[in-house]
Amino acid sequence: MSQIQFHHKGPQDTEKRHILHTILGILGFLGALGGKVFCCFNRKGYSTKFTTVFQVVQYGIQLMDYTQDTMERSEALTMTGFTIRPLERADREWVAHFLDERWGTTQIVSRGKAVYGHLLPGFIAERPAAEAQEGAPEDEAAAAENVGLITVHIGDKECEITTLDSLDESIGVGSALVEAVENWALEAGIARLWLVTTNDNLEALKFWQKRGYELVSVHRNAIADARRIKPQIPITGLNGITIRDEIELEKII
Repeated sequence: MSQIQFHHKGPQDTEKRHILHTILGILGFLGALGGKVFCCFNRKGYSTKFTTVFQVVQYGIQLMDYTQDTMERSEALTMTGFTIRPLERADREWVAHFLDERWGTTQIVSRGKAVYGHLLPGFIAERPAAEAQEGAPEDEAAAAENVGLITVHIGDKECEITTLDSLDESIGVGSALVEAVENWALEAGIARLWLVTTNDNLEALKFWQKRGYELVSVHRNAIADARRIKPQIPITGLNGITIRDEIELEKII
């Protein structure tokens, strides 16, 4: 599964750029003097030999482009201090408690079918654990803080996004979790992502449509059937609107 990491930008980024440019300048100078330069770059286990100034400069340009793209992507997507990672077996207990608190149950009902969210695959957003102060016992370091969750139900060439929750909506947790699922789906050969929300959830309709999800259909009075499976579904939902219909959205990727 894909993994996307989000980290704060720090002074080390600028320092690494200076070091990179210095190394490239030295290599170019040596190549010009000696005509032959041997340079090994051990990224991803590969070594490269350069024998001309042109090759040194050409590789240097490629390396700078690669580093620049990586840093720009990190800066554009991150600046948040949280990490997105796939759910693991050890997370199941936390997911069960989390869904109980947020949804009233781990049971998720859509289109007349029920699944248990804590048993589904997905991704979790967490803030890294704070390091203990120097000299303090290791167990004094704070545990990682979970700030978001997305779960999915995988079908044949399609995948339903069953739940999406963010505990900090101001830093892009929800968007990052959706992006993680979309990247994973592309790698897994999933052609269609879809989800169901309810007619009262106007914010969800706005959120998903802004991210390229299109309304497919409105299943009128579907919640009446859903309540037979999951009685916890309230009568009145968000914005004081009666919860009545299921609205299906999809994104073809």
